[in-house]
Amino acid sequence: MAALTIAGTDSSGGAGITADLKTFLAHDVWGFVAVTAVTAQNADGVHAIEAVSPALVAAQIRAVRPAVAKTGMLPSRECVEAVLGALPTGVPLVVDPVLQATTGEALSVVTPQLIARATVITPNREEAAALTGAADPVEAAGLLVRMGAQVVMVTGSESARDIVATAADVLTLDGVPIDAPNTHGTGCILSAAITAELAKGMDPVDACIAAKHFVAQALAAGYPFFDSLPA
Repeated sequence: MAALTIAGTDSSGGAGITADLKTFLAHDVWGFVAVTAVTAQNADGVHAIEAVSPALVAAQIRAVRPAVAKTGMLPSRECVEAVLGALPTGVPLVVDPVLQATTGEALSVVTPQLIARATVITPNREEAAALTGAADPVEAAGLLVRMGAQVVMVTGSESARDIVATAADVLTLDGVPIDAPNTHGTGCILSAAITAELAKGMDPVDACIAAKHFVAQALAAGYPFFDSLPA
């Protein structure tokens, strides 16, 4: 089984396609890649970005046949359109909005068409509010479902409580807050874990629950990233 990540690079290895491939590997899923942008970044921030042409992004997608795909950084509306045009209709799609890096940089474009194509979309609370105008995560999740997403997982709170919504139900997933010094790339890891579980045949809601547990384990065993940064 194989999954495709359509995203940008991360020179620090903590986010983007590097984190996605590591997550796929941890789930025994082969990883395909379609690079949308090359970035210079680390946990301190994104220092430079160079976008890949939409035509080349589309060509990368057409070169492989994944069971499932996920998107991360999509640097332009033209890139989004190229992805939607190149990805076969029957391939489930996990959308990680990546509107901002953890350090605040604007990174990605999300269109109504991309939301409507999503099997699962995984905004954090700030991204869900930006996409819908609703500050309440349950309301925002419901609006994203009405925009066409099959499953919506709204993440991010001090209590580690996430919301998973479908057209039929809304689930609250409680968790234990983890005092991790570095959360760089956790959104990428979550969406990649969901993608991997879908590739293995798991139900989308169950995949969200499993991915939450995987991220908690990853945070608890986190690499001491800041110790490796240049002085």
